[in-house]
Amino acid sequence: MDVIGVDVGGTFTDLIRFDEAAGRITATKVASTPRNPARAILAGLVALGLDPAAVRHLIHGTTVATNTILERKGARVGLVTTEGFRDVLEIGRTQRMVEGSMFNPRFVRPAPLVPRPLRFEVRERLLHDGSVLEPLDEDNLATVAAQLREAGVEAVAVCFLHSYRNPAHEQRAGGALCAALPEAFVSLSSEVVPEYREYERFSTTVLNAFVSPVVQRYLATLDGELADRGYTAPVFTMASNGGIMTSEQAGRLAVSTVLSGPVGGVNGAIAVARAAGARHLITYDMGGTSTDVCLVHDLAPAVTTLNLVAGFPLKVPQVEINTVGAGGGSIAWLDGAELQVGPRSAGADPGPVCYGLGGTEPTVTDANLVLGRIAPDRLLGGVLRLRPALATESLRALAQRLGGLDPHYLADGIVRLTVARMTSSIREISVERGYDPRDFVLVAFGGAGPMHATQVAQELGTARILIPRYPGNLSALGLLTSDLRYDYVRAYLETLNALRPDDLAARFAELEAPGRRQLLAGGVAQEDVYLARSLDLRYLGQGFELNVALPEVGCDPEAIRQAFHARYLATYGRSSPEEEVQVVNLRLAAFGRVPKPPFQPLAADGRARVARLDGACLGLRPVYFGGRFWDTPTYERDLLPGGARLEGPAIVEETGATTVVAPGWRGEVDEFGNLALTVDS
Repeated sequence: MDVIGVDVGGTFTDLIRFDEAAGRITATKVASTPRNPARAILAGLVALGLDPAAVRHLIHGTTVATNTILERKGARVGLVTTEGFRDVLEIGRTQRMVEGSMFNPRFVRPAPLVPRPLRFEVRERLLHDGSVLEPLDEDNLATVAAQLREAGVEAVAVCFLHSYRNPAHEQRAGGALCAALPEAFVSLSSEVVPEYREYERFSTTVLNAFVSPVVQRYLATLDGELADRGYTAPVFTMASNGGIMTSEQAGRLAVSTVLSGPVGGVNGAIAVARAAGARHLITYDMGGTSTDVCLVHDLAPAVTTLNLVAGFPLKVPQVEINTVGAGGGSIAWLDGAELQVGPRSAGADPGPVCYGLGGTEPTVTDANLVLGRIAPDRLLGGVLRLRPALATESLRALAQRLGGLDPHYLADGIVRLTVARMTSSIREISVERGYDPRDFVLVAFGGAGPMHATQVAQELGTARILIPRYPGNLSALGLLTSDLRYDYVRAYLETLNALRPDDLAARFAELEAPGRRQLLAGGVAQEDVYLARSLDLRYLGQGFELNVALPEVGCDPEAIRQAFHARYLATYGRSSPEEEVQVVNLRLAAFGRVPKPPFQPLAADGRARVARLDGACLGLRPVYFGGRFWDTPTYERDLLPGGARLEGPAIVEETGATTVVAPGWRGEVDEFGNLALTVDS
């Protein structure tokens, strides 16, 4: 049987096939089709030459939810809320929450996704402990339902005050709205994010209502087209929390797929690093449109439960990934007389100028081609023939506007500006949080990551780089290393001094029961179910909290206290052991293990390789480094034998990516086929 991983990117759609019987991995890459992502997935499956009946399951990472929010092309949403709280979405926290807006005099807060005429109030009120102050007014709700129907809404977000403590009013309202508006999608805050903080809860629930109908239509289209071609295997979707979810759950909680694609890359990098013996890494995924970076300490990625997407708070468990608009398709342009690169991208259509598909503005890919770092006569991604003359002409035209610069000097400047932006993004997740990037291995992947890795590492002072096998398809491979995951949360709000261990254990048991039930109902064997319990803790009176794993000794308040002090000290460089600690939320992650492709030694993959490095050499070509061209050997990666060593400058080529080994760096192929790069001391 085969299992398939598919990562839908902005420029390319990457696929990985794992043949379980043969233990063999096959990779392919096709151009993305942004208007209908399913088309590219189907084209990739054809390119893999699959027997539909032999596919066990397909896992995919998708940008549909992300793009829907960024482009504001989601459903027409109505909001139903407690009387007097209609404008929570507008008021927010009266803060400039968008990064970089604090000192921007032209800052304009993003308009709410639900305009005021579509926000309706219902008479009902719960107190902070979940007790009922005013019962739900059923007649008032019926009137609101009629107004929503008349307004033609496609989705309804229901957000009542304190529903995280008592969901009864929301559940009754949801049932009534589903009956009155059978075609509309109804999203309840008590199901999407049952946590306190009204603004973040309202925002996340509205986001879910905004994107879920779009994601549901996309998944239905994908399922239908797969079925038409004979595929009957289940389709899973990567979630932002690092696990995979069923299509049904992805359609119902589509807001949980916002980081779907990038998280697959993080999981893939962790799996590769574990096999290679590395435990602390910075993942560096540079694609055609953007670059995603994540800090992984002791093989555990940084995680958060609050993020901003297009200026809107998103409060769901998610791997903490920093994204910057710097990719192979990032466009070089002039702001007056100043050169800028990105965040605007040529994407897949029309793509960089060298694609010959109508692009006219030079991109990072065009710059690398002119510098000799991309082979001019090799099919990009195995499918696209490049047009070097078009790239050169576009750079020459831009150079003329800058006073007649040498086009090669300009191309080098474009690359260096891009590297500076990516390096800054990595410093945000490392240096600014107390981590020294020199203590980490840079795991570079994506179609363009290996090409810029040595320059990024030099800027960071990092001496070690790991280029996995199939770097252009690692996000797709990472999908196949991910387990099923369901997250549950319950507000608690109790100090440790007043905490009763038996009560805490009982509350966790209440979360565990639906987690186990959902996994077992999905076909996961009992022995493949495992649980992770954690607490959101803070010093009493603080506004935000830290997530801390429940100590192995269980619900002992003193052990929890010490674990929190240690986590606080590691995060902020100090702690306050004399202060009282408060529990805010209980969290449970329920996992279901799935079979994963093994990372086999290079000698076991059945491919023919040369005995010596010279046999993998494709020849010499001039490549621009440090202001001049160097005669640089190029190598075919698929032919490199285990243990092969090469000195920079060198270029290593493969179907999905190109690795640039800059002068002063050396590379060695490890036993798993990874290319480990180190810098001369």
